Amino acid sequence: MNAPATASMLQALPPEHRQRLTRFAREVSFAQAARLFEEGGRADRFWIIRTGSVDLDMRVPGRRAVVIETLRHNELIGWSWLFAPHTWHLGAEATSPVRAYEFDAAAIRSMCQDDPALGASVTQWVGDVLAHRLRSTRTRLLDLYAPYGSGSLL
Repeated sequence: MNAPATASMLQALPPEHRQRLTRFAREVSFAQAARLFEEGGRADRFWIIRTGSVDLDMRVPGRRAVVIETLRHNELIGWSWLFAPHTWHLGAEATSPVRAYEFDAAAIRSMCQDDPALGASVTQWVGDVLAHRLRSTRTRLLDLYAPYGSGSLL
């Protein structure tokens, strides 16, 4: 199933795969300013935001963490859980009270390994999210540091 790169799990996965994954979902809440994970930590879970917002950030030596992106309703928090070595490449902090569905990464990876069609769907979904975030980050960096911003001259 091809879906836009920003598609939620509900839009990106076929119904049978979505149903299998949602059986493993656990509802969780985070207070504003709660840290969900730290850059370099073990990526052992991921979340789908129900309400609220979460900033993805990156440590910069000698400075405060830099916000890379803000995630909201139906967006995936975390992709590092899917790819070895399963460590977070960024940090994440709730910028408002957050309610989310939490998934155990090892259980989902095991399901994906046991069912190649499910594994392909999940990998495609997470890969699309990752590709979209990389393009967005590139545009923001060009806007900040390139002499002519992200405007295309082609």
